[in-house]
Amino acid sequence: MKFFPDTSFLCGLYREQENSPQARACYAKLPDRLRISPAVMYEFRQSVRLQIFLNARDCGKGFRPKEAQKMLEAMQADLDCGAVVVVPVDWPAVWLLAERVSVAQTVKGGNRSWDVLHVATAMHLGSQTLLSFDHRQRSLAAACGLKVAL
Repeated sequence: MKFFPDTSFLCGLYREQENSPQARACYAKLPDRLRISPAVMYEFRQSVRLQIFLNARDCGKGFRPKEAQKMLEAMQADLDCGAVVVVPVDWPAVWLLAERVSVAQTVKGGNRSWDVLHVATAMHLGSQTLLSFDHRQRSLAAACGLKVAL
């Protein structure tokens, strides 16, 4: 598995935003199907649902329900047709690796738990490159020896 996307990459694919053209261009050049972890899939879906909640309380925030539903349906369609594949992960091994990454990097970089977990998962899966628009996560991945794209 050469490429590992984070949630920011999926958001660029499934919601029109400033970085969407970059996400689509990168996705189109991938040599194989897009492989994601169950954690990335969960975080993406959870973040979309949270945006619905935020929008319900303040229409200037979050995503409108129809837009959010369209994002979730588009991802599900890609899962159903095999364009996106959820890969199995050895979670105990990932948690141990995440702890090592956290010890080595978090005090220096101020990393969030999900960022550490995604980088550790990418490393565990033997990925060479993290696909991310998140600057802090990109820095963490680079510090751990991964290439970063986008």
